[in-house]
Amino acid sequence: MRAFASVLLLAATQALASGLADHGDDLFQREKIEVELHGFLRVRGDLLNNLDLDRGTTPSGLALFPVPLGNPTGQSLFVADMRLRTDLAIYAPFAAAAVKVRADLIDDLVFGSTPVLSPGAGNAPTPAASPGQFPATLLRIKRAYGEVLTPFGYLAAGRMGNMWGLGMMSNGGDCLDCNLGDQADRVAFVTSLVGHLWAVAYDFSAVGPTQFRKDGQRQLILDPSTDVQSFSFAFMNIKDDHTRKRRRLAGRVTLEYGLLGSYRWQDNDVPAAYLPVSGDTTLTPASVMRRGYKAAVVDGWLRFQTEGFKLEAEAAMLYADVEQASLLPGVLLRDRVQSLQLGGSIETTIGAPGSVFIGGLNAGAASGDPAPGFGAFPPAGSTPNAGELDGPQLDIPRDTRIDNLRFHPDYRVDRILFAEIIGTVTDAWYVRPWAKARLLEFRSYQLTLAADATFSRAFYASSTPGNDAALGMEFHGALTWASKDGFDVLAEYAVLFPFAGFDNPAQSLKAQPAQLGRIRLAWRF
Repeated sequence: MRAFASVLLLAATQALASGLADHGDDLFQREKIEVELHGFLRVRGDLLNNLDLDRGTTPSGLALFPVPLGNPTGQSLFVADMRLRTDLAIYAPFAAAAVKVRADLIDDLVFGSTPVLSPGAGNAPTPAASPGQFPATLLRIKRAYGEVLTPFGYLAAGRMGNMWGLGMMSNGGDCLDCNLGDQADRVAFVTSLVGHLWAVAYDFSAVGPTQFRKDGQRQLILDPSTDVQSFSFAFMNIKDDHTRKRRRLAGRVTLEYGLLGSYRWQDNDVPAAYLPVSGDTTLTPASVMRRGYKAAVVDGWLRFQTEGFKLEAEAAMLYADVEQASLLPGVLLRDRVQSLQLGGSIETTIGAPGSVFIGGLNAGAASGDPAPGFGAFPPAGSTPNAGELDGPQLDIPRDTRIDNLRFHPDYRVDRILFAEIIGTVTDAWYVRPWAKARLLEFRSYQLTLAADATFSRAFYASSTPGNDAALGMEFHGALTWASKDGFDVLAEYAVLFPFAGFDNPAQSLKAQPAQLGRIRLAWRF
């Protein structure tokens, strides 16, 4: 059984793994209960300068990025936050089984955001005003699931991480600078057959309105037909870190790959249960309306590695169909809403791990939609309007398609344009050469310098505020002082030179450069 576990899935560096391809390698029979704790404390500060690009406001009267409230012509904003992440694994005795929990005890808490001020006393940070308030919370349980290695394969159930491939679409948010991360309420089974791993998973993606039972603790789902459900299937050929290193040192080529297919559906819906309404709303049978939502995704992943070269790529295609897009019971729309989204990314590394100097070329693309705005995070209730940074890609009955693919925000390709101003990669393609050099190595410490440049362009000029497909060129550099014992300091700087896609023709203003500086302290355990 232990030999099967070693083959089962990718070796995890933390107590909790994130995807179908990351579980089971630490499961084997133990003589007593064992507990492992991993995690990190992250403290960071950001200085943001001119991220509104000094190009005036959009037609809605808003800047591209928040500006100082007391001085709308001001340039700089500063914020500091912290996260204390704990990954706890409890291994059962005499069985290949474990229970794992991820708890972010402090989750992106902004310094000074929850003070208590009394006469003669200073600010004393206290918990946020309400449990679950985002982003300033002092406790958020993000994962809790059980897993067991059976003679037939690996079985897990609970709320677990959801990661696939490069993290372009599904991202567990495990990296030190990640902010979000996907979790799934899932039952999953993985087994090994004919040299591949085969996985199936059923997700309780969302449920309809609920009601408490008599005990006031447990709940009932009032209409199962309103549940959003997902079923996924994947097969993978994956090596663990030890095997990969051994093959690389032997000069052998390592090829890994995987294919994921997922189908999601929802028959009916109760919009009154989640839409903002004035006053209390009593749910009745008339509140239930037809939705007829169906969506499917196919996502392929590939990793090719030799002694001095690595290529990793991911490509995805998504299709969705909504039979009834109305949110008002009794008010039905004639036209269906459909979507076809395509995207991919590639990452290359030239140079062997541990080399003094390595580099590569990354690139990616996410399909677009000709509707105004990027459609990354459109404000609720907004309408398509030329010149806006963001906006809905849907305008029934004139436009019944949503074709812009959105990368996961934790899959970061830059520091300013996609990461801060737009919010993610969508309706655009980019090319990013990069390089990293080890400047100094002293005992258990290393000093490294990294630099990259990102050129980006939109697929549709109509999606940009300036009605031009040229987006910008961003340069980024980072200096890292890292200890093998788990402490590191990162200092980075980025500057964005925006192109005509962010100009303001209506006000005859050209977009000006934006800058970002960041300091990060991290303690890993």
